[in-house]
Amino acid sequence: MRHTRLHLGEPPVVAQAGVGVHGVASPTDVFRLPELWQLHLYAYDAELVVDGTPHIVRPGRVSLVPPDTTVHFRYRGRSEHLYAHLRIPATTGPARTVPVVQDTGPELPLLTALVRQAVTAAPREPERARAEIRTALWRIAHLAPAAQRRPGTHPAVSAALAHIEAHLAGPLTVPDVARAAGVSHNHLTRLFRAATGDTVVTHIRRRRLDRARHLLHATTLSIPAVAASVGIPDLQAFNKACRRELGVSPRALHADATA
Repeated sequence: MRHTRLHLGEPPVVAQAGVGVHGVASPTDVFRLPELWQLHLYAYDAELVVDGTPHIVRPGRVSLVPPDTTVHFRYRGRSEHLYAHLRIPATTGPARTVPVVQDTGPELPLLTALVRQAVTAAPREPERARAEIRTALWRIAHLAPAAQRRPGTHPAVSAALAHIEAHLAGPLTVPDVARAAGVSHNHLTRLFRAATGDTVVTHIRRRRLDRARHLLHATTLSIPAVAASVGIPDLQAFNKACRRELGVSPRALHADATA
């Protein structure tokens, strides 16, 4: 089995979530869950066979196995992963074909945080656990296949882009972005220009102004609120940036939304 069909119309029921520890008593496991989906987020290397189809498990990969499916793990020593066992309604909402095993790419930090929060919440706040896992499933179902990702993009550039998008509202410096990407300032500068054609600073400025243009044109948020939400709280600086990058003042962009 290489793909499965996932319905996302209703939140899943989290039957159990936690940290699985394997490869200690035995280097192999063979099992199936007759009524539950298996979601695993990996931090180790192993071999996985799903209904006879082999897969390679590596750090940063995620698997989603449907109910009543036999899985066979072969570990390389002590192996820990985050897991959730789920009941997912089978006939409601849109269905999406999802790889049984896939790379999470730059989504890994967010998916890890979502599943960890579900693990923490499951015993006392099951509804929150359902919400966290539902968000994780949506993101897993819409991961870009490796073949569709920008060819040659260095993982540090992907991590930098994800960090920038998540922190546009706050202070962003190239050293901050480099630390988040796990490389030096100079190395990120070279990688980023090679991958995007822009400097990190230019990309940040463009993304902030793209977001500002949308918020000014499509919402009734005040101009100060928009400026703050894109990390340029100084209104004089925001006005100059809009005129320079967008060719128009914030007030002119905002007129249509508030008319």
